[in-house]
Amino acid sequence: MTHTARLPFYSLAPKSLQAMIALSKSVSQGTLGEKLVELVNLRVSQLNGCGVCVDMHWRFLLKAGADPRHLNAVAGWREAPFFSARERAALGWADALNRLPQHDDTDAAYDALREHFSDSEIVELSYAIAAIRGWNVLNLSLRNQIPEQPAPGF
Repeated sequence: MTHTARLPFYSLAPKSLQAMIALSKSVSQGTLGEKLVELVNLRVSQLNGCGVCVDMHWRFLLKAGADPRHLNAVAGWREAPFFSARERAALGWADALNRLPQHDDTDAAYDALREHFSDSEIVELSYAIAAIRGWNVLNLSLRNQIPEQPAPGF
């Protein structure tokens, strides 16, 4: 893959950008808790190979006090002892939704999710996954690059 961005999408469609930011902000400030949303963002970004988002969400979680060893284990969360049952259910849901539509194996993940989340939280988590998948698509398709030095606040 080239290391040159195709288009500066952050400046070419400002209304759409603001809508994506608003959706991401909405789920981050919702009832799920920012740490869980960021953990899911990291996992979905790993699955999709979005280096920009992996870098951003990993840094956010570190800044929020997450243990680096736990973050390194997100890619192998099923084998790692660091995640609560609630986090495991959310990560399982993220994995299952990220495989749609090629593989619909969401039944078991949904059953596990129902044990730890209310109906509204399940919908909110699904919005969070949709939002990060959208960011992954934008970054990957338009070849947005991981900055050498992150912008202030990121």
